[in-house]
Amino acid sequence: MLDAAVAATLAAYDASALTLCSVGSHSALDVAFGARAQGLRNLVVTATGRERTYARYFARRTDPARGCVDATLELAAFADLLDPDVQRTLCAANALFVANRSFEVYLHERFSYDEIERGMLVPFFGNRRLLRAEERDEAENQYALLARAGIRHPRTFASPDEIDTLVMVKAQHARVSFERAFFLCSSPDEYRTQAERLRIAGMVDDAGLAGARIEEYALGPSVNLNFFWSPMLGELELLGTDTRRQTNLDGLRSLPPAQLESAAGIPVRMEEAGHIATTLTESMLENAFDLGERFVRAAAEANPPGVIGPFALQCIIVAGPPKAFVVYDVSLRIPGSPGTRYTPYSAYRWGRDVSVGERIAMEVVMARDSGRLAEIVT
Repeated sequence: MLDAAVAATLAAYDASALTLCSVGSHSALDVAFGARAQGLRNLVVTATGRERTYARYFARRTDPARGCVDATLELAAFADLLDPDVQRTLCAANALFVANRSFEVYLHERFSYDEIERGMLVPFFGNRRLLRAEERDEAENQYALLARAGIRHPRTFASPDEIDTLVMVKAQHARVSFERAFFLCSSPDEYRTQAERLRIAGMVDDAGLAGARIEEYALGPSVNLNFFWSPMLGELELLGTDTRRQTNLDGLRSLPPAQLESAAGIPVRMEEAGHIATTLTESMLENAFDLGERFVRAAAEANPPGVIGPFALQCIIVAGPPKAFVVYDVSLRIPGSPGTRYTPYSAYRWGRDVSVGERIAMEVVMARDSGRLAEIVT
C-alpha cells in the first residue's frame, strides 16, 4: 500500500504529462532516452559542475532533431534534492523518480535511509524501501535476501584469523566515502601484509578494516544478470547481460607476463570505469531465470511489495560440471549499464532491442493506460 503522502501526490498528478526523473549520473541518459522513446517527458537533476553532459551535450534540440534530455534542474549538490522547494518543483512536473546508485550514494552521505524515504515526496518507480538493502550494515540487506532465496553466494569469514582459502576483502575506502577498497589474500598472514600495504597507500584505515567483509573468492568470469520484474504483466524478464571494466584491475590483467613481477606491489583498484556486453550460453538461461524468480519471491516476502522493475544479480560463473552461478552482489534499482540493450535477450522478447530505461517507460505507460500507476510506485 502506498504511503499516504505519496498517494496524495500521485492522485494530484496529471497522468497525461508524466515525467521520468533521475539524478544526473550512472544511468540518467538511459532513463531520458527511454522516456522519449515512449512519449514521456524526462528531467535530469544535476549538480553544479556536473551539468554539461545533460544540459549541453545531450540536450534535446531541433532542426535537426537530436539529443534526449528534455529538461535539467541544477542543484548546488545532489543531496539538496530533499529540500522541500525542490520536492515541490518535481511534484509540479508530475515526476516519477527513477533511483540509481548515484542517488543512494550522494544522498546517503548526508541523510539516513529513513530520512531519504520520508523526505522524498516524489513517487518512486520501484520500491524505495529496498534501496537500503544494498548496504552491508543493514539488517535485511542483500545477503539476507540471498539467503532467504536460497541463492548461492560466497562463504564469509568473521575475522582474518579464519581465512583458509583465497578470499576477497571488501573494506570502506579511507578517502572516498562511496567507494570500497579490495584486496585478495589466502591466509591471516597475507591478510595483514596486504592490509598494511593498502594502509600505507591511504586506501584503508582501521575503521574500514574493522567493518570489512571477507568472503570466499569465486573463480570464473563475471556476468551481471539484469532482470526486470513487471507488476503489469506478472512476469520476469532478462533484459540483458554485461560485465564490468574496472580500474586498475583491467590494466593489471593486460600486462605482459614479463612485467607481472614488477607490478606485484601495486594495490588493486576496482573502481567502476564502464561496462561491456556479454552473453550466456543458452543452457544457462533457465538457471539464470530460476535465480531471478527466487529473488523476486524472497524480496516480496521480506519487504512487500518487493521488487518493482529493474534489478541485477552480479554473478561469477564457477567451473563444473555443472557450471553454476555464485551471486556476489545485488543491485536493487536500475543497473549502470545501458549496454545491456546490445545483448539479444530483450529483442528475443520484444522483437527489438529495448534498453532498461525504455523498459521502465513502457511499464509506466502500461500502468498509466490501465489506471494502475499505484502498483508500480512507492
